[in-house]
Amino acid sequence: MGLVLSVSAALIIPTNLLVAAALLKLLLKRGCQSWCFVLNLALADTLVGVAITGLATEDFSNSFTHHHYAPLVIYNSTNTSQPAPPGKTRCLLRMAFLTSPCVASISSMFLISLDRYIAIKLPLHYSLMSGRGKTVGFLLALWIGSFTTGFLPVMVHQLQAVGPYDGFCAFFNVTHDITIIILYCALFFPLLSLFIFMYLDILKIACIHHKQISQIRQMSSRAEDSHHGPSQYHHHPQHHLLRSWSHVKALKTVLVLVGCFLVLWSPFFVVCIVHLLCRRCALKEVLENYLWLLGLLNSLINPLVYACWQREVRLQLSAMFSCITSRLLSEAAPSVMERGHSSPPAHNHACVSEGDTPSPSIRIPISSLDAQAVHFTDTTSL
Repeated sequence: MGLVLSVSAALIIPTNLLVAAALLKLLLKRGCQSWCFVLNLALADTLVGVAITGLATEDFSNSFTHHHYAPLVIYNSTNTSQPAPPGKTRCLLRMAFLTSPCVASISSMFLISLDRYIAIKLPLHYSLMSGRGKTVGFLLALWIGSFTTGFLPVMVHQLQAVGPYDGFCAFFNVTHDITIIILYCALFFPLLSLFIFMYLDILKIACIHHKQISQIRQMSSRAEDSHHGPSQYHHHPQHHLLRSWSHVKALKTVLVLVGCFLVLWSPFFVVCIVHLLCRRCALKEVLENYLWLLGLLNSLINPLVYACWQREVRLQLSAMFSCITSRLLSEAAPSVMERGHSSPPAHNHACVSEGDTPSPSIRIPISSLDAQAVHFTDTTSL
């Protein structure tokens, strides 16, 4: 498990940081509210990868301790009435630092979807509802709520597991089962209902706009044929509908993002409910070893979706890579030229052994060699 978590963290952190750098450049160029929410999603997924490294370290240390000091732990654990070991508190903190950015990532996806929904549903009020102060307020409330949700099992002892801690740091070993229902399933299923409602409403709006655009284009073509010139009567409605239709087309990336989120996180929460209702089904190992890791994989899928599906992010990443490549080539070129300057002309001594006198036919004046060398280096520099 420690090896799997280490590989996951090694993939999640650099991928999200690269996409976050591209999003930051786009945000500085355009200053759009949507890019702030997407950048917040990339930063939350980066923190998920950082928290996974802590869990991998905990797993490696537990394996090392169990391998070398297992007899001491067995002989000293005869008293079952002693308080919980200090490793339980450390595991609770690690789980809190992992749960908080996961909740922030899910909430960021909800804010992105809500932002697109308002831009399509209420395009005239979108500029009034968006602003720098409101965006900062939304993000601040998101992170406060996420950290409160993540650290609630640490602060409230009734939400912690009742049984003894066996040293293996896992979510179900330190957290009570009621916490899963109250904190996580109560967060996931309402958001799922809102996602379904918003996208069904957006689908209906998109169908209406598509019909209106096709009707306006037909009327414009008929007016041009009758008046033998371009008609300006339907210019403004068509422009407004085309702008709304561009928002609908831009929603494709968000739709893919939410679809991946539902595919990767739904099995975990659904099986959590089944596990709470059916104790004899023995689904704890499936949740901890497979479905939980499948949910964490969402933090790697999110930046890949934006890098592949969002045209602006893809162009910005290609511009960044081309800039880095050109800088590396420009730094490598002077070093090659310096080596060309410092290397002596070896071809005039190649056929002359030690102690032999070169024949007059291969004797070349030094002045002519210097002149050729200067001419060659000048051409190379140019």
